Amino acid sequence: MGIMDAAKIETLAQQLLSGEMPLEEFVRALARSPVAAMEHASIDLDRHRRCGFPEVVFGQGKSPETLQKIFQALLDDGVEVLCTRVDAENGAVLTQAYPDGRYNALGRIFRVGQSHQTQRLGSVALVTAGTSDLPVAEEARETIDWMGVDVNVIHDIGVAGPHRLLERVEELQSADAVVVVAGMEGALPSVVGGHVACPVIAVPTSVGYGASFGGVAALLGMLNSCAANVAVVNIDAGFKGGYLAAQIARGKHG
Repeated sequence: MGIMDAAKIETLAQQLLSGEMPLEEFVRALARSPVAAMEHASIDLDRHRRCGFPEVVFGQGKSPETLQKIFQALLDDGVEVLCTRVDAENGAVLTQAYPDGRYNALGRIFRVGQSHQTQRLGSVALVTAGTSDLPVAEEARETIDWMGVDVNVIHDIGVAGPHRLLERVEELQSADAVVVVAGMEGALPSVVGGHVACPVIAVPTSVGYGASFGGVAALLGMLNSCAANVAVVNIDAGFKGGYLAAQIARGKHG
């Protein structure tokens, strides 16, 4: 017997009672396995019940054929697909296969299907230090939106021009959480943390010259932040930063 949340069981029961769903289909739905097993993947269909959100697909290294099989398993379960790290070649194939889907080439995100979130809760401010940080920021923005949280994007307010940050502080202070995406020396999250009462999720990027060591300098700078409300995710991990911030925002209003 599969595992299903109470809301889905209630929906199925209503469809059965109204005659929209035959008894045999109702029984199959209740008995469905919490895992959709295929040759190269096992899709967790129970994650939404356990963790609050469905499984997200990591697209890097997967063929378009494999991705389409994974997508179909999620779509059949009523989930809006969020797939990260989709390169341009796979993006073109998936866009043709799913005309109703949406490919964000900059953030390398592909989304398709009806949203699993019917109610939008909370708000996140998404900040970039510079234009070069946009690909990582777009991955975070798409994730936050997929999770049903409003996102206010504030671009290009790095510490080299401190007046730019001061002009936007009021917007940051109204957010439930702030995601700061920055490369180079990674100083911006600490500065933002000193202006807001909410959690700040710092996302170091691999942007920078040689001594930035592909984002390691920004990562270490953020990990050593003296701002107590700053937490750090991995280099270029826009999805992880966006996911955590959206969880915080929804938790404050849910």
